[in-house]
Amino acid sequence: MGDATLMAIVARSLSISAVSCVLSCFLGLPIGAVLGVARFKGRVVVLVFLNTLLALPSVVVGLVVYLLLSRSGPLGFLGWLFSYKAMVIAQTILIIPVVIALTRQWVEDAELNHGEQLKSLGAGTWTRSFLLAWDERVSLITVVITVFGRAISEVGAVMIVGGNIDGFTRVMTTAIALETSKGDLPLALALGIVLLGVVLALNAMLALLRKWRSHPSISAMEIEGRISA
Repeated sequence: MGDATLMAIVARSLSISAVSCVLSCFLGLPIGAVLGVARFKGRVVVLVFLNTLLALPSVVVGLVVYLLLSRSGPLGFLGWLFSYKAMVIAQTILIIPVVIALTRQWVEDAELNHGEQLKSLGAGTWTRSFLLAWDERVSLITVVITVFGRAISEVGAVMIVGGNIDGFTRVMTTAIALETSKGDLPLALALGIVLLGVVLALNAMLALLRKWRSHPSISAMEIEGRISA
């Protein structure tokens, strides 16, 4: 029974974090790529706002989502509070600023190296954003791994909007907090070891990617071929 409970909690944690990671990357990678290339009035204000969101406490995100999804909130009619969907929404909101910020930094660095060359070949903002993001795809994989680790280790927001309901919304971090308070240390310790193993595996993947990653210079012929294609 203990093993079944443990596996169910681990599977639910991985599932929620994976869906949140996919959604945040689907939305955040294009925004970050464009911000890394585009120059417009008010860009500094936008970047300051995004950097502020990086330090946003998870409990604040949980509170905002709770107020939105509560019965008296504007989205209360959905009935998503204390559900899988609410936890995905909270985690996505929490990690999407990280996706945007890291992607913008990688693409902006690439723009400094290759932007003028792309401009000379007639590439506009959107084309440059796509090409530079593609050439930094290995670096962007590290962004995906980083935000997945951020999501799976989060506790405050998912506890507020998920309610830590046994068999439905209980994940590794919330279960560890609950089982420790109840004195069920074996289950809490087992979950802690699994969570530590997941985080360790993610960091090992990041280390291998950083070691393997290379940044060959983009030749003018290659860029011209991509644009003309």
